Amino acid sequence: MTTENQKPDVHVEVRGLRVVGSRPGEPDTTIVHDIDLDIGRGEVLALIGESGSGKTTIALSLMGHARGSCRIAGGTVRVGETDVLSLDANALAALRGRRVAYIAQSAAAAFNPSRTILDQVIESALIHGTMTKQAAQAKAVELFRALALPEPDTIGRRYPHQVSGGQLQRVMAAMALITDPELVILDEPTTALDVTTQVDVLCAFRSVIRERGMTAVYVSHDLAVVGQMADRIAVLSDGVVREIGDTGQILQAPAHPYTQSLVAAVTPTDVPPTQRPAQADAAAPLLEIRRVFAGYGRRDAKGWPKKMILSDIDLTIRRGETVGVIGESGSGKSTLAKVIAGLVPSCGGSVLLNGEPLPRDLHGRTRDQFRRIQIVFQNADTALNPVHTVERTLARPLAFYHGLKGERARRRVAELLELVKLSPAVAQRRTTELSGGQKQRVNLARALAAEPDLILCDEVTSALDTVVGAAILDLLRDLQRQLGVSYLFITHDIAKVRAISDDIVVLYAGHRVESGDRHALAAPPLHPYSHLLVSSAPEPRKAWLDEASERCHRPLAPIGEAAADPDLCTFLARCSMRVDGVCNRTAPSLRTFGNGAQVLCHQTEVALAVLQSDLAIEAVETGGVR
Repeated sequence: MTTENQKPDVHVEVRGLRVVGSRPGEPDTTIVHDIDLDIGRGEVLALIGESGSGKTTIALSLMGHARGSCRIAGGTVRVGETDVLSLDANALAALRGRRVAYIAQSAAAAFNPSRTILDQVIESALIHGTMTKQAAQAKAVELFRALALPEPDTIGRRYPHQVSGGQLQRVMAAMALITDPELVILDEPTTALDVTTQVDVLCAFRSVIRERGMTAVYVSHDLAVVGQMADRIAVLSDGVVREIGDTGQILQAPAHPYTQSLVAAVTPTDVPPTQRPAQADAAAPLLEIRRVFAGYGRRDAKGWPKKMILSDIDLTIRRGETVGVIGESGSGKSTLAKVIAGLVPSCGGSVLLNGEPLPRDLHGRTRDQFRRIQIVFQNADTALNPVHTVERTLARPLAFYHGLKGERARRRVAELLELVKLSPAVAQRRTTELSGGQKQRVNLARALAAEPDLILCDEVTSALDTVVGAAILDLLRDLQRQLGVSYLFITHDIAKVRAISDDIVVLYAGHRVESGDRHALAAPPLHPYSHLLVSSAPEPRKAWLDEASERCHRPLAPIGEAAADPDLCTFLARCSMRVDGVCNRTAPSLRTFGNGAQVLCHQTEVALAVLQSDLAIEAVETGGVR
């Protein structure tokens, strides 16, 4: 029965929600402070804030759930007429997956690799008895189609590893929606996706939510993303709602200083590169990659791997400069870093450090060569040993490369922590006690302990929230100014690569399709794939997703069958600027444009500029309506 103070149009009502963290022998720590929220029927409310702001904790509370070492200490949560926090374990089990559904950040972790997709998608409907198996299978196919999955009638027969990350994320949405829940919680569902895949997934999610009139909570740290999904946004920090309002108001006229800082962090500050000394051009580059090929799997008689990942890659990194490498998942970015580090041996070409060829794998390299090239991986959780203290983590490379031990090592650990702007007290803590941003700073300090010439930064900000990621970019720039270190900065985020890089290389399917300085990739003409990446970067305004969807999904002009030539353009099947009789018949040549960029394309500089300008004008004029 509806209570007197419950508004008839309010579907979800939260009053005085308080969540605390508990440890044996220690006082409780309040994580969420007396939160009040209302969500209307059919409304999408975004919860946004940095890591540790309490947004996921609040979202899980709507299901009556608290994570390990946490408990819901007070308040009420109502979904419809149900007081969620008063339910016993059986009633909560009946609620979850039936009336309230949850879509997690990592789809890969949510699926059993030994069962088909269809079996797992319909499981919730069978457990809750909402329909027969046959009806559930038909409903699943209907959802696959609504979520724009390929081959919706048969994709359910595949196993999770047989679909892409973006497809699996949409399959997980089908799993959540199979029971027609009253409330769906989307917890950072596109954070791990590259920008072009993110457009597809956001379009699919928004379409299904709108068509079915669902009430939804969208958890994210990215204002540009939630701006495309939400009707209203609640901004959180330290477990407190700092501001709540309509999406347009939050994006365009944020009132609270914290919200203003989030809006400012959406686009990283574009700092001009330092002036390159004249002698730097005359000296040998720090690192040169010449016509490198690399891949995985068993090699044939000629020494070529079964699965080729990198093909004919050239790249130059000068001292004290940053080269950004950008591309979608699977483009070969991480493989390139591993080839430089010696973790993946190349099968052709050469890598030169200070003009001297580097051995292709670790076994032939000297300790000094190891020292001079360090790598910082994307996920600090798996890169750092959770058993070791920060001091022990940093002391190991100090002993290995410089023979520092005892008091000398402790002093250097303190200096390294100061370099990455961490308190000396952090040295005695284990990495499990640190935030995501702190872990990544320790990860960077470990690389700096070797005193390297080059640091390979592999998606070092992609797992971090917007504000923390921006702080890491600032730190990298500061360290470069202080130490003169060079970076290879790998990312799928065009804004971040522009913010930190002197030169940028664009990879697609293992090929270098464009390269040039940071200004060359700021405006047309661009390689058609670079143009797609730039067009797919989220912008904090409500109409952006409609325009991006139009650009990314416009019908391709039909062309004849491609010739059986392995050197044809790898982007041919997705290119909206392809030319019949040319692109499908001959390999593209490398062109040098007036802005200094090198572009692997048949189209001339003038033709690309005209075509890309026309696409932008058309998208704005149509407002994304096809």
